[in-house]
Amino acid sequence: MPIVEGMRWYHEQGFASFATPGHRLGHGAHPDLLDLFGERAWQLDMPVSSGATDVHFNNDIVEQAERLGADAWGSDECHYLVNGSSAGNFAFFLAHLSPGDRVIISRDMHKSLMTALIHTGVQPIYIAPQLHPELDFGLGIDPGQVERALEANPDARLVALVSPSYSGISSNLAAIAEIAHRHAVPVYVDEAWGPHFHFHPAFPDSAMAAGIDGAVASTHKALAAITQSAVLNVQGDLINKARVKTAVGMSQTTSPAAYILASIDAARSQMVLQGRQMLECALELAYGARERIRQIPGVTVVDGLTLGVSRYDPTKFVIDVAGMGITGFEAEHELRHRFHINPEASDLVSIVCFVTVGDSRETVDRLVTALETLGRENRGRPPIETNLRSSGSIIRPGIQVMTPRDAFFATSAAVPLGEAAGEISADLIIPYPPGIPVIAPGDVIEQHKLDYLAGGVAHGFYISGAADPTLQTIRIVAGQGAGS
Repeated sequence: MPIVEGMRWYHEQGFASFATPGHRLGHGAHPDLLDLFGERAWQLDMPVSSGATDVHFNNDIVEQAERLGADAWGSDECHYLVNGSSAGNFAFFLAHLSPGDRVIISRDMHKSLMTALIHTGVQPIYIAPQLHPELDFGLGIDPGQVERALEANPDARLVALVSPSYSGISSNLAAIAEIAHRHAVPVYVDEAWGPHFHFHPAFPDSAMAAGIDGAVASTHKALAAITQSAVLNVQGDLINKARVKTAVGMSQTTSPAAYILASIDAARSQMVLQGRQMLECALELAYGARERIRQIPGVTVVDGLTLGVSRYDPTKFVIDVAGMGITGFEAEHELRHRFHINPEASDLVSIVCFVTVGDSRETVDRLVTALETLGRENRGRPPIETNLRSSGSIIRPGIQVMTPRDAFFATSAAVPLGEAAGEISADLIIPYPPGIPVIAPGDVIEQHKLDYLAGGVAHGFYISGAADPTLQTIRIVAGQGAGS
């Protein structure tokens, strides 16, 4: 673990620092924060250069660690990221694309991919995931849809998609890569939720194992790494790797925190040496929890088994509580404030939870027992009936008349939500969870999407991206839409 060892070496030498950071190993820190974090945490906050390493003498331990990362994830090159997968998404788009290029991209993209579209000025060709006919959940991108999009857009420079989804469902990446490569087009995958896939056969194929050209994975999401840590992996001859390296440097802070990089270094080592065994334990806990939760009256576990798909993450599940007569928001509130349990997220009908290598029988049992208690307390209540069960059909591509970049930078005006139908959006409207844009800059605003958003806000949706997060108003491109 080169970065971990570099940090240990620095502390063993007893350096007196006259470089950043200014708190001087915590000696200048606010007493309250010093008490909260502890002295050791402050001592570990050091720069990479002139701290854990000295690049002036060609001792770049980050490059050493990244070579080990490439070997671990099966890529040609691996870049460690301290700004999360968001930085990797932007860096890859910046490296491979030019303004005006056409990109075939899944409409269930994360906010950071939409931001990359705006930054780079490319033209998205949206494709939507297949949907479960009853539950309205995304089932991944159909390879045939990619084939048709490439045939209709022979000048496309890239295929980009999200896999696994926020709900843990993966696309057939190997088939999509084979199709795109026949057209000499690379494939990029936002694999933020799948950093662990490469280390156990019970999970879907990782992006690198499936032959994908570039993929970002959030090591902090499902591995034992610190928040904001991620890796960007690239392979093959369709990508300019030197340009990717340059773009990564442009997309990240020039003062990376050594402790974040060290946590990637250590998590990588842990997965290589013990990953299969650790993930085996996590899988056993997840399978046991799922079966117990399925027995709770009024609760449905929405996962690959429920949806009838084979490519899914067994450690992640959406727990639908609408049958208990309570909302997902209410369930999360109860779990947090009564049982001191923190789900990943909640919406009107469900909560999202997942099991990692950091869980134990005790932690998983606390979750299941709390849900069983809620089930007993709410037995007999009528189920919640709603058309806000999923945003699956809502995110289907509508009419796009401007690129996201052009619409974002256009002269705009705020109009009441009820008057926005038919206008061109200058806003980015993203309900959380799952962080997927319902309306993107450049879209013609559709009434059914406005109805969905208004209903969601009334029931407690958190809206990200919009200039007015209450959605009393929405920004439109001035002088272009129905009102012009």
